[in-house]
Amino acid sequence: MNDIKPYLSVVVPLYNEEGNVAELYRKIYEAVQKIGRPFEIIFIDDGSKDGTLAAARGLSPLKLIAFRKNFGQTAAFDAGFKEARGEIVVTLDGDLQNDPADIPLLLDKMAEGYDVVSGWRFKRQDPWSKKIPSRIANFLRKILIQDNIHDSGCSLKAYKRECFKDLDFFGEMHRFIPAILELEGYRVGEVKVSHHPRIHGVTKYNWKRGIKGFVDMISIWFWRKYSHRPLHLFGATGVVLSSFGAVILLWMMVEKFYFGASISERMWPLVGIFFTLVGVQLFVSGLLADIAVRSYYQGRHRMNYNIREVREQ
Repeated sequence: MNDIKPYLSVVVPLYNEEGNVAELYRKIYEAVQKIGRPFEIIFIDDGSKDGTLAAARGLSPLKLIAFRKNFGQTAAFDAGFKEARGEIVVTLDGDLQNDPADIPLLLDKMAEGYDVVSGWRFKRQDPWSKKIPSRIANFLRKILIQDNIHDSGCSLKAYKRECFKDLDFFGEMHRFIPAILELEGYRVGEVKVSHHPRIHGVTKYNWKRGIKGFVDMISIWFWRKYSHRPLHLFGATGVVLSSFGAVILLWMMVEKFYFGASISERMWPLVGIFFTLVGVQLFVSGLLADIAVRSYYQGRHRMNYNIREVREQ
């Protein structure tokens, strides 16, 4: 199987999942074997402190990536994407809550012409301590990112390998990969999948990850709206604030020289100067950000558009 380029790559990050590794591998192997196409299974041990890595080393055939320490789920996914050789890349969690038997559902949906298919845990088997933050995050995501995914937190997803060309992922951005790819012009679909309660191990989600995810959401909102011309955001805001400050200063001058009013003990001249200076700084920041974005695209030898194909007829 190693000498044949796989059609399917299954990428699974693992962190302290000693009790799930063997059963997870068995279920994945059985599910993808039924598809009848060449495949590879990639496990990424994200610096586990239990026997996860040792358990994974006893499995075959398997491509195993071991981090030196815990770098996070997004880093693990990114490492798996870079190692994957399949035409289709499928991801899922290592806690056995995603069902590998649903992988054919994603592939069938992808056959309809989608580049990305995301799983939707329609009947989620999690405690309310996870459901409530997830629903809040989904609500904010729909406002800021405006994608069409019901459940961005579901790790069971399928991608065409070309989706990851020139893309790197940081922070907690694995939740927003479909949204990022949608910004690049890829077609994103969704399909309902099953979800099971966790049996072994403990959840890795906590309030710190929630805050990091929100910050990453703001970052994606910025890229969605202003990645090509940040000057439109910073520059426009700077012009508005500077104009507001200039109006205040102009009115103070009118009061001083036309009405003879004393302004030495009033706060408004300082307010006007403050808004004017902040506006100028934002405008300059917009110019610098514009230069940085151009350098970003030129340094990666790409532009702010994505070509599907070029044909001569």
